[in-house]
Amino acid sequence: MLRYFIEVAYKGTRYSGFQIQQNANSVQAEIEKALKIYFKEAISLTCSSRTDAGVHATGNYFHFDSKGLPEQEILNEVIYNLNAILPEDIVVKRIFAVGPAAHSRFDATSRVYQYAVYQTKDPFVADRAYYYPYTLDIVKLQEAAGILMRYHDFTSFSKRNTQVKTFNCNIFNSEWIVQNNLTVYRVEANRFLRGMVRGLVGTMLKVGTGKISVACFCDIIESKDCTKADFSVPACGLFLLEVRYNF
Repeated sequence: MLRYFIEVAYKGTRYSGFQIQQNANSVQAEIEKALKIYFKEAISLTCSSRTDAGVHATGNYFHFDSKGLPEQEILNEVIYNLNAILPEDIVVKRIFAVGPAAHSRFDATSRVYQYAVYQTKDPFVADRAYYYPYTLDIVKLQEAAGILMRYHDFTSFSKRNTQVKTFNCNIFNSEWIVQNNLTVYRVEANRFLRGMVRGLVGTMLKVGTGKISVACFCDIIESKDCTKADFSVPACGLFLLEVRYNF
């Protein structure tokens, strides 16, 4: 058996999340359905990163095992045909062979997310960003974002009922940028907790609007109490940009 990675992108608006689940449509379910139609056999996928309902991705991965797929030139035709089968809001970007022990989840060295906010009404980004019509202090946002790299325990930014052994994460980059009339938070870490990016964004927006101070933001981190963070920002503004590997 050979192992393959599939890189996919999707607009998550219509889906209950990335990973397959009972009684709800998911990105994984649609891709497995397309693979079964094309290859005429069931192929089970293992996902690299779960995303919640309504969250988008420009680069996420699955891996699967097969007795052998065609050479790359023909494989490009396979990708074309799979995309013809898939809904318009999901695309297979590439399929490539990896080592037999490669794992799309456990071999990832980091993941990059971004959350986009817009402050002037714009129907063309309404389903891909959060409308937040309030004045934001970008300097305070940047200060809060930079502080996050000093910490490792993010218990305060993990939703309850999550099954993890540790709440420690290593954040490699954390910044707010302004681009194309959007205020965007971008963060890279070795791992993320359930609801973590939205919790960070919602709480930092309070800093940016002056509702809480930077010192209060630090207190929330150090409290290790998720009831003090703000998870209320909607899923539409969140993108998984990239999952990074060393191969």
